[in-house]
Amino acid sequence: MKFFKISLLVLVAFASTLSNSHAQSSNQIPAFVIDSLDSYIEREMKRWQVPDLAIAIVNGQNTIVSKGYGVKDIKTGEKVDENTLFQIASNSKAFTGTALAWLHHEKKIDLDEKVIKYMPWFKLFLPEYTQLVTVRDLLCHRIGTQTFQGDFLNWGSNLSRKEIIEGLAKTPPVHPFRYKFGYNNAAFVTAGEIIPIITDTTWDDFIKHRIFIPLGMERTFTDFSKMKNDKNACVPHTIYKGQLVGMDLVNIDNMAASASISSCVADMEKWLKLQLGKGTFNNKSIIPSSVISETWKSNTIITDYYGTFYPKNLTTYALGWQIYDYNGHRVIEHGGGANGFVTKTKIIPSLNLGIIVYTNSDTNSLYDLLANQIIEAYMNLTYRNISQKVFEMSENSRKSELQNIQSFEDTIKQKNIPSFNLDLLIGKYRNDFYGFVEIKKVKNKYLVYFEHHPRNIATLEYLKDNRFVCYHSDITCGIEPASVEIVNDKLISITLKVNDFIDYLSYKFDKINP
Repeated sequence: MKFFKISLLVLVAFASTLSNSHAQSSNQIPAFVIDSLDSYIEREMKRWQVPDLAIAIVNGQNTIVSKGYGVKDIKTGEKVDENTLFQIASNSKAFTGTALAWLHHEKKIDLDEKVIKYMPWFKLFLPEYTQLVTVRDLLCHRIGTQTFQGDFLNWGSNLSRKEIIEGLAKTPPVHPFRYKFGYNNAAFVTAGEIIPIITDTTWDDFIKHRIFIPLGMERTFTDFSKMKNDKNACVPHTIYKGQLVGMDLVNIDNMAASASISSCVADMEKWLKLQLGKGTFNNKSIIPSSVISETWKSNTIITDYYGTFYPKNLTTYALGWQIYDYNGHRVIEHGGGANGFVTKTKIIPSLNLGIIVYTNSDTNSLYDLLANQIIEAYMNLTYRNISQKVFEMSENSRKSELQNIQSFEDTIKQKNIPSFNLDLLIGKYRNDFYGFVEIKKVKNKYLVYFEHHPRNIATLEYLKDNRFVCYHSDITCGIEPASVEIVNDKLISITLKVNDFIDYLSYKFDKINP
């Protein structure tokens, strides 16, 4: 997924006391779910400023909860229900992993075969990596890149799927090959685009006809236009300068096998039941059980320690799923984050339990914390309000973010005089990975136009020395520092950045004819 804003605030270790009680029996619904779920969700949504939350809980083939809370749009106040559409983003990856594991089962592909066997034109930055990389490597994030590396270019861009794949050849590795986990969306796009090569059908149609239709998932789509034009779809939201605001939907069809599915909890509870049934749904075999098992097998270690807030240890990546133990129970999960959405899927086979939580704000941790609250109730652990504790823990981080923005704006108000003529900013720039940006002076403002993100126009405001602050018009990209390099009174380059939850790296753009 794109692990969005609040994930940067949540991963804080903090000691907690947990009961050693045994888990609930698999068919027993905890009192928390029966008596307290509605009030808990409504209270915590207010705490996190979440406009809209939809949830599904299944026990085996039985639906325990499937409903929505709140509003789709803070402007209209329209209510959400179990059929309301969300962009589920990287929860799409489990469908891609399943599709390729299925083709592996049918011997139409070998997960451990080199990618260049199926896609001869495929390249990574280093030729030796290109010669080694397998389909499985693409699906378990071990090709040498850093987490989110390259999404400065790819996310929300006007690139085609093929162009995103070609961009991997321009993405220098940060780690040795297969040495360390590095979450890479372009790798999943690549994996999905192998499907039309070996089946003569698109990734989109493959999962539609193999999974969506057999499960009766009539409100699950890979086409952005379906989400955009649906009357029962969420408006995405974020918190910008401390205020909850609505945003435009972003077309991520080009992210395809990595992130492009839109769905609702009423549909996705069927996906949960299929997983818990090891490929069987409504007493009918849809997917071979060995395929489900293959997607649940660990391939890459993410971390061998998760801290003491959750009773977790040894998190790994499988094929579109993260795997870890939670108080001794194996959890299969994934998250998703798109502009204005964060979503979560969790499966606990030993409890015959599946949980989905979707939200239409990308600045909350409730989407994950609520699922864990329910898990702890099913495990009969001593109650603690996980959401409240994490919110309080993250308060300093939220304040710090606002203080940083205020510091930028206070410095701008000082109207410091630069040692160079700001008109030197005007011109075209190039980065070997991204391509071109152009800075123009419009009504005494210096605006940055991005070749591959025409809907994002950034405004540069001078701070001091050679530093600026960059206000992206696509507010998901954030308010970020920028800097220029001056040599012999010539502006040589500008370094730009977007929010960490899109891409952790900064990118240097060299000026053309400085």
